[in-house]
Amino acid sequence: MISPELNLDVLTRDLSHYLENQVKVGLLGSGVGLSLVLGFSAAYTCYYLISVAKKPQLISGGKKFYQFLREQCPIVSETYYPTFWCWESRIQTLLRPFVTAKPGVTYRNELIKAADGGQISLDWFDNDDSLAHPDPASRPTILLLPGLTGTSRESYILHMVEQSRDLGYRAVVFNNRGVSGETLLTPRTYCAANTEDLETVIEHIHTSYETAPIMAAGVSMGGMMLANYLGRKGQETCLRGVAVFSAGWDVFECTASLEKPLDRFLFNSYLTSCLQASVHRHRPVLEKCYDIDHVMKWLANAVPSQARTIREFDERFTSIMFGYATNDDYYHDASPVHRLKSVQVPMLCLNAADDVFSPSHAIPVEAVKQNPNLAMLITCHGGHIGFLEGLWPRRSTYMDRVFRQFARAVIEQGGRLKDLS
Repeated sequence: MISPELNLDVLTRDLSHYLENQVKVGLLGSGVGLSLVLGFSAAYTCYYLISVAKKPQLISGGKKFYQFLREQCPIVSETYYPTFWCWESRIQTLLRPFVTAKPGVTYRNELIKAADGGQISLDWFDNDDSLAHPDPASRPTILLLPGLTGTSRESYILHMVEQSRDLGYRAVVFNNRGVSGETLLTPRTYCAANTEDLETVIEHIHTSYETAPIMAAGVSMGGMMLANYLGRKGQETCLRGVAVFSAGWDVFECTASLEKPLDRFLFNSYLTSCLQASVHRHRPVLEKCYDIDHVMKWLANAVPSQARTIREFDERFTSIMFGYATNDDYYHDASPVHRLKSVQVPMLCLNAADDVFSPSHAIPVEAVKQNPNLAMLITCHGGHIGFLEGLWPRRSTYMDRVFRQFARAVIEQGGRLKDLS
């Protein structure tokens, strides 16, 4: 009879010998290993092609705008292939600033005065080498609005400046007060609901280049501000068209989504700390009117009275600064969904259904269907300002391509958009 100990020794020796040979040969050198790799690859590819890579959903309130987009912006009908190794929402959102290249852009900075005595920083890319539009007076101008704490140096803004340059257009970035290094002259910053500074900027651009066509693109909070501006102005604007990317349409739903444990950890706390850092930089002028200690203190779990989320920051600072009785009043006024019915300028909006900043159930599909000047493009994946595509998404994203095609369509074919009703 063979003893169990001997049996175990033999099995251990044989297994060790087998593994050593596999390591020497390599996994792909064995039929079993190769079959496993090929099987997994085939399964993952099938899953990706069936469940991840999909055509976006295009919704419009009118047939004219819908048909215009399908003809002039073929990307709205094409399958979006997210980067296969990072298609999940949060991964796309987190990686985008690190994996996408930052094109080299040299700006011309201009500080303009606001009605309250403050100053607004504009970063111009004049594109004086434009061959398509050599005359500066008539060179098309693209106004760009960054997100909540963003500036003209964000990678997504630099990519849109690069796309504008390639089209022969001029680009100008509207930096919200106090975020791009300029001195805050008055105790006022910015918020999504207040569009006074944006109105000042648009009027200044129009006055500087009266014969140049102007369109605008806003990202995240910049898109919310643009949508609120259009809802207030109706037809009383010089903008020929607007693109809005990853906007939050209902602020109540956006903040609720960002307060879920994982998203609070990944995004909310960081953004709140950025907002507090901006307040700290301008404390000498702000503390004349506001209780900055109440806003600034930060202890993650120790003191309940200290701001730890964007909602708490808005309750203690933003809503008070802009004169709202309650933070709920501010959030209602800041939510673009309530003004979409009044938009009278062609506006294309891009949202990802998996964006935790703007949850899919709060995307205003029905409101878009009621206004012929609106179109909504919804991808299954893309995250928040992610939209990564390609094996290694360094140069261009899906959002960049949507921007380029729509900007060219508005500027070159804008005459077809004058009456969309």
